[in-house]
Amino acid sequence: MFNKKDLDRIRADNKKWQQAFKESVSKTPERLKRFSTVSDRPIRNLYTPLDTGDLDYSKDVGFPGQYPFTRGVQPTMYRGKLWTMRMFAGLGSARDTNKRFHLLVKEGQTGLSTAFDMPTVMGYDTDSARSRGECGRCGVAIDSLKDMEILFEDLPIDRITASMTINPPAPVLWAMYIAMAENRGISRSAIGGTIQNDMLKEFIAQKTLMCPPRPSMRLIVDTIEFGTKEVPRWNPISISGYHIREAGSTAVQELAFTLADGIAYVEAALERGLDVDSFAPRLSFFFNSHLDFFEEVAKFRAARRMWGRIMKERFKARDPRSMWLRFHTQTAGCSLTAQQPYNNIIRTALEALAAVLGGTQSLHTNALDEVLALPTEEAATIALRTQHIIAEESGVANTIDPLGGSFFVERLTNDMEEEAFEYIRKIDDMGGMVAAIERNYPQKEIADSAYRYQKQIDNGDKTVVGVNKYMAEEMLPIETLQVEAKLEEKQIQWTNQVKNSRNNRKVRDALEKLADAAQGDDNLMHYIIDAVKEYATLQEICDVFRDVFGVYRDPGVY
Repeated sequence: MFNKKDLDRIRADNKKWQQAFKESVSKTPERLKRFSTVSDRPIRNLYTPLDTGDLDYSKDVGFPGQYPFTRGVQPTMYRGKLWTMRMFAGLGSARDTNKRFHLLVKEGQTGLSTAFDMPTVMGYDTDSARSRGECGRCGVAIDSLKDMEILFEDLPIDRITASMTINPPAPVLWAMYIAMAENRGISRSAIGGTIQNDMLKEFIAQKTLMCPPRPSMRLIVDTIEFGTKEVPRWNPISISGYHIREAGSTAVQELAFTLADGIAYVEAALERGLDVDSFAPRLSFFFNSHLDFFEEVAKFRAARRMWGRIMKERFKARDPRSMWLRFHTQTAGCSLTAQQPYNNIIRTALEALAAVLGGTQSLHTNALDEVLALPTEEAATIALRTQHIIAEESGVANTIDPLGGSFFVERLTNDMEEEAFEYIRKIDDMGGMVAAIERNYPQKEIADSAYRYQKQIDNGDKTVVGVNKYMAEEMLPIETLQVEAKLEEKQIQWTNQVKNSRNNRKVRDALEKLADAAQGDDNLMHYIIDAVKEYATLQEICDVFRDVFGVYRDPGVY
C-alpha cells in the first residue's frame, strides 16, 4: 500500500527512532523483559508500514461483503444489523430453563442458546446409573421429546433462532427440536438455528465422546445432507474452536485446527455426493474470544480471509455465500477466576469488545459467577447488558472494521494466517484431520501449549489479576445459584412416566428400524425423527449408535 520510495524513507526514519528508543530504555528500562500475547507471540515495540509493505489492499483486505471477506461477510455489517445476542442458558429441569429463556428474551436477548447437563451431553438419560448426581448441574436435562416441548413452551421458535451446544447426541436433540416444532404446527423449513454437532473437536479437546471418529463423521454428514434438503434455515454444524482454546491452545492453533476440522467436514460431504454450494452456505463456526485484545481481533479477521480462500481455491465454490465464514463467539471461560470474581465483568467486557471489533455475527458473554456455578439471573443480566452497552453506547458499531488498516492488526492478521496455514499443510500431509486425530497430533500440540502457559503463570511471567498478582486476603461474598436437591428424583419420575405412557411397541419398532438403517448407508435423520416422535428417549437412541458403531475410549496421550 506504500511505494518503494515511501518505504525506504520510513525504513530510514524507523532506524533513527529505534536508536532513540534504545537510548530512552537505557535511562528508563521497559517494565517487562519480554512482551508477548496470551499465546506467547512476541510483540514488537512499534509497527509501521514496513510491517505491511507487501500487503495488497484489494487482494488481502478488500471491502466488507466482498472476497476475501477480511473486513466482514456483510456489506453493511453492524450498520445494518447488530450481532445476535445469544446468551447461553441451561439449568435444572426443562421448566427451569424455559423460565430463564423467557427472562432473557424479555431483557432483550435476540437468540436462544441451550446448555445441556452432562448426562444429556454424553447421550444418557437421567435414570442411568452413569448419570447419578449430575442431573441439571451444568445445563438442562433432556431425556425425551416431552422435555424438549417444555423447554421451548410459549417461545416464538418460528421468529427466533435457537442454538444447541450438543455434540455426540446432536442428531437426536435436533430431531427432538424438529418434532417439537412440527407438533406445534411449524414446518421444519420455517425453523432456524444451529446445532454444534462438531465431533472432531471433541476428540481433540472437549472429550465428550460416544462413537469412534469415522462413524461420528457419518452421523454429521447425515445431518448436513438432511439439513440441506429439508431444513434450509438451520446450520447443521457449528465448527468449534472454542473448546480447543479452552483446552489450552494458542490463538493460531485454535484458528488452524478449527478450519482443518471444517475442511474435513466439507470433504466428507463432497464424498457423499453433495454439491459444495448446496451445503457450504449453512456451515457455521464458533470461536473463543480471549483476553489478548488485538490478537483476538486479528484472529477473527484472518479466519474470514482463510475460509474464503479455502472455499474458493481449494473447493472451487462459486456462490460467495459458500465462502463466508459466519461465526458465533463466546468470551473465554478459562479466563474467569474464582478469586475476585467481580473482575470477571471487566474481562468479559474486553473480550466481547474484541469479538465485536473482529466482526462476529453472534455473541455470548460469560457471567461473572460462571467459574463458581451456573449463572444467577442477576449475573446473566449483567452479562447481557455488557453487550447492550457495547452495541448502543460505545460507538464501535458505527463503522465497519474500524481497526482495519492498523499496522499492528494487519501484520498480526497476516502472521496468524501464515502460521495457521502451515498447521493445515502438516495435517494435510498426515492424510487429513481424522488421521491427525488418530495420531494424536492436535491433542499433543494443545497439551504442550497449555503446559507452557501454566508455567508462565506459575513463574509470574504472565499476570492473572487476583491470582498471582494483586491478591486479596479476603473473598467478597457472592451469591451462587443452587440447583434443587430433589431435581434428579423428580426428573427420573418424569422420564419413567413418559416411558410408561407411550406406545412401547411402536418405540421398539422405531429403534429396530434405526438399528437396521445404521448398519447400511441410509441417512439416519428420518429414522431418528420417527423414533423421537414415538417418545423414544435420548439414551435409547444413543444406545443404538453405541451398539452398531462401538464406543470410543480416549487414549489419553499427552
